[in-house]
Amino acid sequence: MTFKNRGVAERPSRSVVSQKWSLFLCLGSFCAGMIFTNRMWIISETKGGITRTTTVEAERLKLVSEGCITKFLQQKDIELVSKDIFGKVSNTPHAIQTLDKTISNLEMELAEAKLTQESILSGVPISEEIEKSESQRKRKYFMVVGINTAFSSRKRRDSVRTTWMPQGEKRRKLEVEKGIIIRFVIGHSATLGGILDRAIEAEDKKHGDFLRLDHIEGYLELSAKTKTYFATAVNLWDAEYYIKVDDDVHVNIGTLGETLARHRKKPRIYIGCMKSGPVLSRKGVRYHEPEYWKFGDKYFRHATGQIYAISKDLATYISANQHVLHKYTNEDVSLGAWFIGLDVQHIDDRRLCCGTPPDCEWKAQAGNICVASFDWTCSGICGSVDRIKEVHRRCGEGEDALWKAAS
Repeated sequence: MTFKNRGVAERPSRSVVSQKWSLFLCLGSFCAGMIFTNRMWIISETKGGITRTTTVEAERLKLVSEGCITKFLQQKDIELVSKDIFGKVSNTPHAIQTLDKTISNLEMELAEAKLTQESILSGVPISEEIEKSESQRKRKYFMVVGINTAFSSRKRRDSVRTTWMPQGEKRRKLEVEKGIIIRFVIGHSATLGGILDRAIEAEDKKHGDFLRLDHIEGYLELSAKTKTYFATAVNLWDAEYYIKVDDDVHVNIGTLGETLARHRKKPRIYIGCMKSGPVLSRKGVRYHEPEYWKFGDKYFRHATGQIYAISKDLATYISANQHVLHKYTNEDVSLGAWFIGLDVQHIDDRRLCCGTPPDCEWKAQAGNICVASFDWTCSGICGSVDRIKEVHRRCGEGEDALWKAAS
């Protein structure tokens, strides 16, 4: 009995131990299986080039984060750009003015390069004035006054020299202190180096007040001369304004400077006494226009030819496009035609076309000093060699006015 009871008592103990070990074995096998299975899954994915779900999610998270960062940075950039644009818009007038000056400078440099290249290719030696242009360009001038003259006009030039055109040291002082250049403008004769050219060279050696052009003189070539003058002057002197005036017109230089100074902040200025006369189609009459059929009965508005002024950007435009600008018989018509289609400000100032005394004298007494005086009937001062001194005495602004004038 004792034996049986012991055996019966021991059986439950063995059964309990066996179940515990089975449980441990099962758990161990399960863990080992999980570890083995997970490792094999990673290995198989790596070998097969398959992207795991966790890897895909990680990449997506990375892209999303990068996208967020990018959007954030883009938003910051947009805010900065917006602020920058707002700041620039507030400075628009200054920016436009600066851009206009930059464009004008580039056009002027291009025109100078073209002029130099053409001189080299054609074999024509570059004049001494052109060679000096680089040093002169460093100086900014206010205006260049070109007095149109001819070989036969020696007495007219002398009458201008003794009246409204400063001479010698005063002229040099005018250039240095006021930035005003004054020159007689003339080309050369059909016989280069002939007696006419030598006479001008001797006169220039004495006075030093000529601007010689690469141009053959002739009355029917005034349009070509005008074009060459502006192209040459703008390449020699960096000025704000360029003026053309005839040698039989009286000019008050100080008043001219003050008049132009009022418009110096405006771009593309074309100033003079604007007119629109009839087109003369009949041959043999003065100012006959061979291409009359292009105009109709009347010309478009343009400045009369005795005196007019243009700003630097327009002179640069003429220089850069001189080979494609059409020349009409009358030079004032040609100049006006060159500006048609351009955004040019035509300024009609009647003080540039006063009559000779008593007209200009009355206006001077009323405090409205004339810029220029001449007789319409003669397209200049009638008998200017003898009368310009009287005009200067009665209508001149006085020497002090020239040096006190704002420019």
